[in-house]
Amino acid sequence: TALEQLDMRARASGSRWALGLAARSRALVSTGPTAEEHYHEAIELLRACRMTVYLARTHLVYGEWLRRQGRRQAAREQLRSAHEMLSDMGVEAFAARAARELRATGEHPRSRSTQPSDALTAQELQIARLVATGATSREVGAQLFLSPRTIEAHLRSIFRKLGITSRRQLRDLPPP
Repeated sequence: TALEQLDMRARASGSRWALGLAARSRALVSTGPTAEEHYHEAIELLRACRMTVYLARTHLVYGEWLRRQGRRQAAREQLRSAHEMLSDMGVEAFAARAARELRATGEHPRSRSTQPSDALTAQELQIARLVATGATSREVGAQLFLSPRTIEAHLRSIFRKLGITSRRQLRDLPPP
């Protein structure tokens, strides 16, 4: 019943994100070739979205499924993608889960010790810290002697580098 409701709402919204999550949910409750088709559909739909954490989690559950099907080589590809994406985003619990699954396939994932914020320039890091406190672009711009449009441009770069899409997610990240 829950899957039917999710499917209905995803089709009504028509967004790739909603359709991708519905496809992933169908895969989770399916078996055999049908499940694999749904995983592929979910990955294709979510690849076109900006919310990459859902794509990474889909790679993770697909890799777990492949491993349980005894398809270790195919599972490694999915799990490697998931581990890399989740580590880059700083989603440590899911990255650790992907690493455990990779080890179960016989592969040893390389440890990723860098923080997501390491990719930011000094100015981006300063802007990210100020925005994380709840400051508006205008307030940050006034404090740093930059225009609000420049702050917005930096924020777009920060969001892309950290794999996030909103100021709220920026506040939820651990401080660098």
